[in-house]
Amino acid sequence: MAFLARSLYRSRQFFRSFGASISDQERREVASRLSEGEQRLFFAMTARDQRHSLDVFHLLLRQGQTDPELLAAALLHDAGKGRVRIWHRVVYVLLRAASKRLFDRVASSEGASWRGSLAAIADHARRGAILATAAGASVGTVRLIRQHEQTEGELDPRVAILRAADESC
Repeated sequence: MAFLARSLYRSRQFFRSFGASISDQERREVASRLSEGEQRLFFAMTARDQRHSLDVFHLLLRQGQTDPELLAAALLHDAGKGRVRIWHRVVYVLLRAASKRLFDRVASSEGASWRGSLAAIADHARRGAILATAAGASVGTVRLIRQHEQTEGELDPRVAILRAADESC
């Protein structure tokens, strides 16, 4: 049952990514929430990732979340993915679901090939934290970005809130 639910979620996410855009109002909202460096990082993401990040951000707002670090992390949590193609994301999801061992053998951080794109997606939380640090994000925002894919260890309590919103959008 969990596999079916995850498959439906990924299918919805895939189809929503086509024609993804953000409004002028949303651009102003990003500008009001993020520093100039963080804004550059946000707008460097693909339109698909900007849309997804805004969806996560808006969900958190609807839930009554007001923590500025959590909201900034929602907008920047996928910045480490870079500009990978949609088919790389599809291969990533399918290959990870089929065999983590095979995925680990195929994904390679060497070069800019499709294998490098898979590695970038897998490592996007760490990469995003580095980029957010360079962009001037707060320590708490950087921690949330770095930990948003983790499920074990000593995690910031806000990670569960961010992850739940991320998985819902």
